[in-house]
Amino acid sequence: MAESSMIGSRIRERRVINGLKQSELARRAGISASYLNLIEHNRRRIGGKTLNKLAEILGVAPVLLSEGAEATLIAALREAAARSETEGRAGAEADRAEEFAGRFPGWARLLSDLARQRAELEGTVKALTDRLAHDPQLAASLHEVISTVTAIRSTASILADPRPLEPEWQSRFHRNINEDSQRLAEGAEALVRYLEQAPDARSEVMSPQDELHAFLEAHRFHFPMLEGAGGADRIAAVIARSDRLESQAARSLARTVLAQYVGDAERLPAEAMAQALAEHGPDPAAIAAATGADMPTVFRRLATMPEAEAGPVGLVVCDGSGTLMLRKPALGFTMPRSAAACALWPLYQLLTQPGAPVRLRLRQGEARVLALTVSEEVAPARFDRPALYRPHMLLLPDPGAEAAGPLREVGVNCQVCPIADCEARREPSILGRGF
Repeated sequence: MAESSMIGSRIRERRVINGLKQSELARRAGISASYLNLIEHNRRRIGGKTLNKLAEILGVAPVLLSEGAEATLIAALREAAARSETEGRAGAEADRAEEFAGRFPGWARLLSDLARQRAELEGTVKALTDRLAHDPQLAASLHEVISTVTAIRSTASILADPRPLEPEWQSRFHRNINEDSQRLAEGAEALVRYLEQAPDARSEVMSPQDELHAFLEAHRFHFPMLEGAGGADRIAAVIARSDRLESQAARSLARTVLAQYVGDAERLPAEAMAQALAEHGPDPAAIAAATGADMPTVFRRLATMPEAEAGPVGLVVCDGSGTLMLRKPALGFTMPRSAAACALWPLYQLLTQPGAPVRLRLRQGEARVLALTVSEEVAPARFDRPALYRPHMLLLPDPGAEAAGPLREVGVNCQVCPIADCEARREPSILGRGF
């Protein structure tokens, strides 16, 4: 039945829901009961004042009687029914989708959302399956790990044989196990780093945080459109133009980050920041003293300035739980995408001592950086809640001199950390070195 001819059915359904008799509704609407009966059986057209009066009595918008549920909802229900039929299951009554949506709009929206989520999950599974089957780098890494494990197992089975071996052969097998173990550790590390960095973000499951950082990295953390007066009015346009922010949650996160970017640009304009950089270089303390800006603002402005002006600068921001909220990698210093970061990062010292900034040289594998940390107060203390802080860690090139401070060895996270006998370790490393 065409949707335009369903007006009478909707009126009858609403009347029954409201517990009104046909004669009572007709009397209140100023029409005869016989005419209302013809309307409810879709034998008479209705519109104008009569439709508006009936809608007022029934307590619904006139459009809900004239058009029923929204077209997109009906189309989604019909699509879900069609998909069920193609998969060999008993199909739903697709021709009654409009009637169902009109009578039970809440259930209709729920079914539509579930069908959409199922389609998205199926797409994700297909994408992940395709990646496992056709990604050459992933296949090569897995083959290397499996081959090495097989070689180690073969050698170990020979050494476990109770029959004695000649010293020369025993030494050779020990050397093979040592070399293969090293190769396995390197292969596993390469595989984990590849999965962590996710070179093809479109083919994997992305959280809102992943989408946010893909968006920021696409802009190199710098948004010229938001500099200067009226930057806040252009945030929506910047977000709308991006193809990296697919979910509503990611767009909400982006609005928060860009609003802070605009606030930082107002407190420390690009011209003043460029002048301070020209005079003092990327020295946050000197820039703060010269411009009067607070230190967290200077940290963020340094990290979001073009690299041609500020040089390579990294930034990590976490909340009070230690969760990384913002991460800008630089200088070869690796930051985890999802797992918790290394507990030895000086960033986390500020969770217990927010008022004590830290200056420390860090070594992470081959990378060496100078880390500076400060905390930003998000909310003051109250009688029912402690103060809320947001630690920041700025990464600058390592000055390379012992006079600049001690050098601390840190990892990425415990899962891929090669540091043995670490007191901060919370889980074994898959690299296996020193364990």
